[in-house]
Amino acid sequence: MGGKKMSLVYKCIGKNMLVKFIGEIDHHESKTLRVEIDDVIESDDIKNVIFDFTNVEFMDSSGIGMILGRYRKVEDKDGGVFLVNVKDNLDDIFRISGVYSVAKKYDTLGEVMDLV
Repeated sequence: MGGKKMSLVYKCIGKNMLVKFIGEIDHHESKTLRVEIDDVIESDDIKNVIFDFTNVEFMDSSGIGMILGRYRKVEDKDGGVFLVNVKDNLDDIFRISGVYSVAKKYDTLGEVMDLV
């Protein structure tokens, strides 16, 4: 809530997209994030999206919507959404909101990459 601008860095590895967020995910930034991620999912035929939350301190409900929407996009391709490096405050939000019913949480990127 300190007004840090959000940015993302992504890397495609085969049909997997690794997305590293930097900053805060809020309603001001989530539409831009959605569009950028969706463009890559479509243009690179991405099946799995891995969100790395190492550098995220704050996220509001629009961030939850962004995660769930990306799940719906890759679910059609028999893919999935994976969350790594989730801090305790975000873990509570994801648990309460039901995000973990569609997205699996892992402690490290290596754990996810071994599975996809």
